Amino acid sequence: MIQETGGSVPPNTDHAVSVSLPTWKDNVAYEEGELWLVNKMQCGYPRFFVHPIIQELAQEVISRYGNPEVDAATLFPSPNTARVCLAFLSSKIPSEDFQKVRVLDFVPTQQLETELPTVTSILSCVIYPKDHASVAKQVWQHSGDGISSRRGEFCLSALRDGLIVEKKSAAADATSQKFYKGPRRYQGRGSTNGIGKGTSATQPQDGRESVQFIEERFGRNLSTSLASQAKIAVRRRIAGVLTEDVELSEALEKTSEQGRIAGLDESDVSLFPTGMSSIFNSHRILLKGRGDLKSICFGFPYIDTLKILEKWGPGCLFYGRGSSEDLDDLESRLVSGERFLALFTEFPGNPLLKAPDLKRIRSLADKYDFAVVVDETVGNFLNINVLSHADIVVSSLTKIFSGDSNVMGGSAVLNPHGPYYRLLKDTFAREYEDNVWVEDAVFLERNSRNFISRIEQINHTTEEITAMLKESPLVKNVYYPKYSPSLPLYEAFRTPNGGYGGLFSVTFHSTAEAVAFFDNLEVLKGPSLGTNFTLSCPYTLLAHYGELEWANSFGVEFDLVRISVGLEDIPVLRGLVEQALDAVAKVHKA
Repeated sequence: MIQETGGSVPPNTDHAVSVSLPTWKDNVAYEEGELWLVNKMQCGYPRFFVHPIIQELAQEVISRYGNPEVDAATLFPSPNTARVCLAFLSSKIPSEDFQKVRVLDFVPTQQLETELPTVTSILSCVIYPKDHASVAKQVWQHSGDGISSRRGEFCLSALRDGLIVEKKSAAADATSQKFYKGPRRYQGRGSTNGIGKGTSATQPQDGRESVQFIEERFGRNLSTSLASQAKIAVRRRIAGVLTEDVELSEALEKTSEQGRIAGLDESDVSLFPTGMSSIFNSHRILLKGRGDLKSICFGFPYIDTLKILEKWGPGCLFYGRGSSEDLDDLESRLVSGERFLALFTEFPGNPLLKAPDLKRIRSLADKYDFAVVVDETVGNFLNINVLSHADIVVSSLTKIFSGDSNVMGGSAVLNPHGPYYRLLKDTFAREYEDNVWVEDAVFLERNSRNFISRIEQINHTTEEITAMLKESPLVKNVYYPKYSPSLPLYEAFRTPNGGYGGLFSVTFHSTAEAVAFFDNLEVLKGPSLGTNFTLSCPYTLLAHYGELEWANSFGVEFDLVRISVGLEDIPVLRGLVEQALDAVAKVHKA
């Protein structure tokens, strides 16, 4: 399947999660910020590329409340999430510039609020000097708490129609003091209420009736009243109570004999707007519950997990290889009296698909008093069951749980038998807020109804394709749990009917051969994984372009190609891989 450079992945999808970068050259140009490539991009991975509709909403806010010449805005779903950005800016930019930073909170009009009973907050905007946009972008990327494109689309229309309004200054300042303990919001120059000059959204407009607006926006077949039911269904599905491919109305009534582990139910599952948000907020809540202690990042992680642990809180101890020797070093530190907040790890890791020694980690955690947070996104909870050895299991629901690559989501599951369960349960009750937008929840529920059958098919196909690549002398390495030296560690947590997942990585004997394989592999190309269609990317290039030597020091090669297998028939996908290997053979002979 060919998609033009910069087009949405999947094609013709307004809220696509990925973007087409079909050649090696395209990926380098993206990382270099070359305009010929950037100007073609219709979308991108949402935490790295701000969706055009969100950009338009930010411009609308600036035109009304700021100065387009000097100001920029980053948009969040709630006052809490906006104040995280505010606090980060206060620690990173000069104080004289921070005095120009302000937060605007928007709320639905009373009539619109009646039509959106499940929405607790609608929009919060951090406005700051545009010279510091890269600092605010770090919060957007790492925290995963920026607004979704569907929320942005709704808010843009609602703002223009006068159906969402700015919270009064006194109320906004009171909210700021409640959630943010730093300096009070400063008034901008030429402003009497902390807002720059511009047209006020609270001025009466010829807006449509909110009932009409809601019906036009959502339609009769996508009622926002389903959002709360959809979230319950998703939480139950994750807990293991719901497993059948049934309609929502039936699914809410169906249960199985037990969940993933005894005593687990949907009350132990929290939903987040992105997978990274589930990691960021689990870390934040652990800091709230246990105090300011360093964390441990064990194994080569998805890059933003490490950045979260480094940039928020007192820092982290990083073990990039995730080896037994690393655990020996950790144990010696623990014996000597070092204390830690939590150990964060992936099962298996991305992109090398290596499993950590979770049993030994749990033993050390119990003995030396630290929590264990496991990201199971790549393994997914139908293939593996790691909850018994974790305190929190996080996952990106954007990936195989959804599959359609048109909605973001994340989850955090508490182990009801974990040593920190009561502390975490109480702290989540105080600190958690539901920022999953209503439309996103409905799409996530609908997409995930058949996730069991999809995962089973993808498991089988991936085993066939990786076996084929393992046999080729043109291939240097295939990274897949089934072929990893850490296979016994993976098998210890594989479910009775589970497989090895749909993600693998492959390397070749030269960069030229890797480029030939990637450029000639006729599948969709772009960031993300766990899609219903096969998706490939030069992973190290995309994730670690500015730190390639650092990544290589942990065995993650520069020219590694990562492939996420989809639902294509095996003969079709085998043919596409053979065609790409033929291109490698030509380079090899040259």
